[in-house]
Amino acid sequence: MHILVGILGLVLLFAILWDAFESVILPRHVRRSFRIARGFYRAVWAVWSFIGRRIGSTKRRENYLSYFGPLSLLMLIGFWALALLSAFAMLQWAAGSGLTSAGVVPGFRTDLYFSGTTFFTLGLGDVTPNSSIARVISVIEAGTGFGFLAVIIAYLPTLYGAFSQREVNISLLDARAGSPPTAAELLRRHGTERIQNGLAHYLRDWETWSGQLMETHLTYPFLCFFRSQHDNQSWVAAFTAILDTCALLIAYAEGETKWQAQLTFAISRHAVADLAQIFKLDYEPLEYDRLPSQDLPKVRGLLIQCGVPGCTEAGDAKLNELRLLYEPYLCGLSKFLMMPLPSWGVDVPAVRGDTVWGRITSSAPVSPRPEEEVETDHL
Repeated sequence: MHILVGILGLVLLFAILWDAFESVILPRHVRRSFRIARGFYRAVWAVWSFIGRRIGSTKRRENYLSYFGPLSLLMLIGFWALALLSAFAMLQWAAGSGLTSAGVVPGFRTDLYFSGTTFFTLGLGDVTPNSSIARVISVIEAGTGFGFLAVIIAYLPTLYGAFSQREVNISLLDARAGSPPTAAELLRRHGTERIQNGLAHYLRDWETWSGQLMETHLTYPFLCFFRSQHDNQSWVAAFTAILDTCALLIAYAEGETKWQAQLTFAISRHAVADLAQIFKLDYEPLEYDRLPSQDLPKVRGLLIQCGVPGCTEAGDAKLNELRLLYEPYLCGLSKFLMMPLPSWGVDVPAVRGDTVWGRITSSAPVSPRPEEEVETDHL
């Protein structure tokens, strides 16, 4: 029995350390189907999202879901730590519980308590090892606990740096594409003057952003659960607006802007497809058509108004073909992460007077909106 528990303790110790190494330190996506961290997140998110779907108020639901990302990371670290000290307690018990404790007969409860004080380097001294193997296990555990906590704490700034880098572009997108962002609003706000040169440069920045997000979020998938500052912002919505814009330009436009749209579309579609595969989301058609066929003439009219000449019905088939390459993945991520997809925005007026964009572009003074309204629709 002692030998079996000792083997289980060694297996648990190795499995947790290896899982922590792959999840935090290893700079690449691990494709193995079974991972402890992945199973932990699936179980915890299933419970968390189940409760979230039953919250009626959108603001309260988003506020509730926003806690999951950082809190789940702390919970994962706590789970790893608890599993490690349990593994060392199993090793101490398998070695015969060679501990000395005043007035208490050594057993597994004593091993577990001693393992906790050793792992967190408390050194209380009320329980001490009295055999050579117990001392060796204690020294190994103290070094493991110190190194584990030091490495995890050292990598936390890297994780939050990746999250902050992601959010900067999402916040900047609001001024150009509205809130929530849409492809139509992005085209309107660039206008005829900037649609050929300025938009191409802007899409090049999003090509870089998509590549960076793919690298960081494939390495640290739990960053996908981190939500943006505002309820109508999300990295899923940002991807949707950019991919929609690129699809329109590829289908109908010409020249430098179309060429850059093809590059941005390729890396952005690659990113959403890989992220959907991480969570094992099926490739399924959308439950509803985000851009019905009767809206396509409006899309072509908008493009012509924004300085994209020559838009004909010939581009409709290409647009539908491109949409099938990314919309099912975005739909899966949207449902799984509970981050709504924005519309195409073809039916929204060019400038809404109750937004910050409308107040900036209007010469008439407008009284500021209440703070709570700005929070939910600040652009």
